[in-house]
Amino acid sequence: MQQYQLIATAASGVEALVGKELRRLGYQTQVENGRVRYQGTMKDVIKTNLWLRTADRVKIVVGEFKATTFDDLFEQTRALPWDQYLPVDAQFPVEGKSHRSQLHHVPSVQAIVKKAVAKSLADSYHRRTRLPENGMLYPLEVAIVKDHVMLTLDTTGDSLFKRGYRQEKGGAPLKETMAAALVLLAHWFNDNPFVDPVCGSGTIPIEAGLIGHNIAPGINRDFLCERWINLVGPTESDDVRDEADSLADYDVQLDIHGYDIDQQMVDIAKRNCQAAGLTHDITFKQLAVKDWRTDELNGVIVANPPYGERLGDREEARQLYRQMGALYRPLTSWSKYILTADLEFEKYYGQQATKRRKLYNGALRTDLFQYWGHKVRPR
Repeated sequence: MQQYQLIATAASGVEALVGKELRRLGYQTQVENGRVRYQGTMKDVIKTNLWLRTADRVKIVVGEFKATTFDDLFEQTRALPWDQYLPVDAQFPVEGKSHRSQLHHVPSVQAIVKKAVAKSLADSYHRRTRLPENGMLYPLEVAIVKDHVMLTLDTTGDSLFKRGYRQEKGGAPLKETMAAALVLLAHWFNDNPFVDPVCGSGTIPIEAGLIGHNIAPGINRDFLCERWINLVGPTESDDVRDEADSLADYDVQLDIHGYDIDQQMVDIAKRNCQAAGLTHDITFKQLAVKDWRTDELNGVIVANPPYGERLGDREEARQLYRQMGALYRPLTSWSKYILTADLEFEKYYGQQATKRRKLYNGALRTDLFQYWGHKVRPR
């Protein structure tokens, strides 16, 4: 079967997690800034789209080369075997980006690549007239960094964070991929309690539920490549999905709770949870952070509290951090993972973190403040 050079793209700071996910799926990886390289067949493309929790997209690398002139770009792009990827009627829009390169005018770069691909396909399919471009969608990207050109074919379609269960969202929603990253970084085991004290629309608890049941995050959506009949066999998609369904553990009992002070957000979280098929696995309830109590041991708290970015909200957010510290510090068997853009968080929480990890929530720099618990045996 045809082997492809593949990349899984990711938010800055999450690449190592994507690499770990791929290795658990059985792939050899090379982790780079913003992406992880690996190899596989089209069946692997579908499989990794289906299973990757923290990646943004899966792309096929069609070619890489150095180019410093538009002639170089055109000729080397044209020389690639585009007919092995695109049928004669393919729609192939070209997106572009350029950084610290001589070919820095992105619209021109896109136009040259588009023209070169069209010429290559016309030659391969012996077409003298313009290509119809009325078939399936095959989105291309040209990315140039320091004169190094990478041409890729996007296999995903809508970004992988769009799982399909989020019916509604709040004012500052956390992407599903970032929520899954927070759960994975917390090293939570599904036989321990899991709490999100500021759950908003419920994304973090829902991602924990999917992880706890080993449900593939993409099981309720489709991917662009699944429509590519020139590359994907008639049963490959169904085979991958059937295998994923067989690996899910729907019988495990989960102890997951999401709380929010806003009843409207709790109602939204419940609807999203129902859409994810996890109604009986997660409890959502209206509750202020300061009012929560527990007698359970060895739990995990994962929270994405308000950052207080606007000046008027900053003191309110820091008061919440104080409440968290007063409540969570005595819970020595619990581990706490709190994501915030307020780099002075520890000061208001009242305790230095065991570890800090820099992550980017979109373009915003945030830190994950980690407080590791000391597990104890239940009496």
